Amino acid sequence: MDFDINLAEQCREDEFYFRLYQWEPYCLSLGANQNNVLVNESALKCAGIDIIKRPSGGKAILHSEELTYSFICHTNTIFTPREIYRQVNEAILLGLSYYDARLSSAEMESQEHDFRQAFDLESNFACFGSAAKNELKFAHKKIVGSAQRKMGNVILQHGSILCGSFHKRITEFLYYDAKTIELIKNDLEGKTTEIETILNEPVDYSRLESSLSRGFEKYFSMQFQAVTTSCFLDKFHLNEA
Repeated sequence: MDFDINLAEQCREDEFYFRLYQWEPYCLSLGANQNNVLVNESALKCAGIDIIKRPSGGKAILHSEELTYSFICHTNTIFTPREIYRQVNEAILLGLSYYDARLSSAEMESQEHDFRQAFDLESNFACFGSAAKNELKFAHKKIVGSAQRKMGNVILQHGSILCGSFHKRITEFLYYDAKTIELIKNDLEGKTTEIETILNEPVDYSRLESSLSRGFEKYFSMQFQAVTTSCFLDKFHLNEA
């Protein structure tokens, strides 16, 4: 995710980036303004799972059996951040339909939600416990979670495309009481789903990546140009130092 920030800092007005990646080791990420007091860091360490703060807001996510995407572009007078959010999710939906026609039944959340109120609910500790407008759902269950951060004139949007169910084990790494843990479990079970669950077969991550890239190219009527990371790594390591 630091690399996404680095890309955003170098993004020019005439370009945008679409990046896909997985997690090794798995990682629990907290929203930029989320308190980590109730996270059992000892349990995470024993399980070999990292913990980080995301550059964007929202609540906790256990990054595991997922494909994470980032989309970086300049804002302009044509598209607002909200419109970019919608269009990126529409492009993802198209990519999912290319991966498997059964996923074309996914749809975008149509309702606005009061996340200020939801943020105060303990049972809504996990990011996937609720869906924002234009986030992707399948059979009324969230399958892709996304968030934005505006950095000057650049928009960084990233999100998790759920592939397997390991993300639901986030409750194993929280300090909440048994009743609240059960509420979070029920929330995740009732409000989220995954590609493997929908299709009843393992995800081919390589084919999923290709399908998503094809979806973006078709939706935005363009063709991606592969970019080597070496031109970014020098500055990235310099920033780390």
